[in-house]
Amino acid sequence: MPGSHTLVFETSTPTASLLLAGPDGVVAEREFCSDRSHNAVLFGPLGELMAGLVPSDIGLVLVGSGPGSYSGTRVGIAAAQGVALAAGCPVVAVPSILAAPGAANGMTCMVVGDARRGSFWISVMEHSKIVVEPTLIEGAEAFGHELDGILCAVTFETSVRDPFPSGLTIPRQIPTARLLWEAWQRSPESERARWAAESPQPLYLRPPHITESKRPWAGRL
Repeated sequence: MPGSHTLVFETSTPTASLLLAGPDGVVAEREFCSDRSHNAVLFGPLGELMAGLVPSDIGLVLVGSGPGSYSGTRVGIAAAQGVALAAGCPVVAVPSILAAPGAANGMTCMVVGDARRGSFWISVMEHSKIVVEPTLIEGAEAFGHELDGILCAVTFETSVRDPFPSGLTIPRQIPTARLLWEAWQRSPESERARWAAESPQPLYLRPPHITESKRPWAGRL
C-alpha cells in the first residue's frame, strides 16, 4: 500500500524549500539558503521533515526541474530520487516555473532568466499552464522585444547580479515547494501523467559550459 505523504523539493534557486504534505494538507515546510552548496545544507532540513516517519510513509516525491541553478537543481533531483528509492515510490519532476508566485493566480505571466553568455530564457504561463516552453533568446535587443505587451514579467535571478539590459527592472520572485505542490495539484491528469512518464532531469536550455583541461594527462588512468 503506497504511503499517504508527499515530499516536495524545490532547489532551483539559492533560496530553496522543502515541504511535507499529508492527506489533510501541508504538514511542515522548511526553507534554507545556499548559493552553490545545496548538497551541504539540504539534509538537515530534510531530516527534520522526515522525523517520526519511515520511508514507506512517503507515497510520492515531487521535485522542481528548473530552469535555474545548475548545481541546485541537480542536487534536488538526486536527493528526491534517493528518497523515492528508499520509499519505493514514484519521483516526478515538475517545472519550477509553475511555482512562480506570479503564475499561481492564473494570470498570464512571463518568467525570464539569464542563460549566460549574453543570452536569456523566457517562458510564459497562462491559467497555471505553460503556454510557451522555456526558450533561449540571444541578445539584449531580441530579449527586449519579447517583453513588449507583457503585463507580468518576473525573474528568479538574485538581486546581487542584474543580468538584464540597462534600465530594465524585472521583479524577483522565488519558486517554493508549496507552490510546486499546488501546481501539481491543479494540473490536469494528462499533464501529471506526462511528467510522471519522464525520467527526472534538470531543465537545461543549453549544455553546461565545461572547459576541458589543458593538461595532456588529465582524465587518463
